[in-house]
Amino acid sequence: MKQPLGVILAGGLATRMGGGDKGRLELSGQSILDHVLARFQPQVATVALNANGDPARFADLGLPVIADSVEGYAGPLAGVLAGLDWAATQGADTIVTAAADTPFFPCDLVPQLLLAAEDRRYPLALSASQGADGKVWRQPTFGLWPVALRHDLRAALDDGLRKVVLWTDKHEAGQAVFPVSDIDPFFNVNTPEELQTARRLAGEQTR
Repeated sequence: MKQPLGVILAGGLATRMGGGDKGRLELSGQSILDHVLARFQPQVATVALNANGDPARFADLGLPVIADSVEGYAGPLAGVLAGLDWAATQGADTIVTAAADTPFFPCDLVPQLLLAAEDRRYPLALSASQGADGKVWRQPTFGLWPVALRHDLRAALDDGLRKVVLWTDKHEAGQAVFPVSDIDPFFNVNTPEELQTARRLAGEQTR
C-alpha cells in the first residue's frame, strides 16, 4: 500500500472559542497548526487542510485547502469525505486525518494506524487513548480511511449520518490504542481554559 496522504481537519465552527480558526491560536511561539504540521508531515506523503470559507486565509501554509462538499456543517465525516475525494485525484489509496486543535498527538500515529488496519477487508482504523485504569476513549478524528469507501461514505452522509463510529463500526474498523501518560496525547483545545492548559503543557515539553 502506498504511503497515506494526510488531511488536517479544520472545518469546525469553534463555537466554544468564540468562532474563528482554532489552529491559528498561539502556542509556545507558534500556532497550534504549526505544532500539528510538525508532527504530521514526517508521517505522511503530503498534507492538505480541510477548511471551509475563504481558503486564502491559509495561503501562508502552502497547503492545498479542501472544503466540505456536503451542505451545512456535517461534522468531521464531511471533512473525511473531502479528504478522500482529494486523495482520489492524487491517485492515493488512503488518507490519515488529524484534528487541527490537537497539538500533542503521537509521532507514531500513522504506523500504528496502519498496523491496526492490517488483515482487514478495508484499510480503516481509528485511534484511541487508554488511561492507567484501562479505560479507553475513541478518538474518531484521528483515523486511517480508504479511498475505496468514499462513495459509501457519501451515501451515508446524504442519508443523514453524522456520528463517525456508526460508520466505522459498520465497516469493522481497527483500533490503534495509545497510552495516556502525563496527558492524553489527543488533548484538544476547545475552550480558552484548555488553551491555557495547552500552553502550560507545551512549555513543560520544551524544558
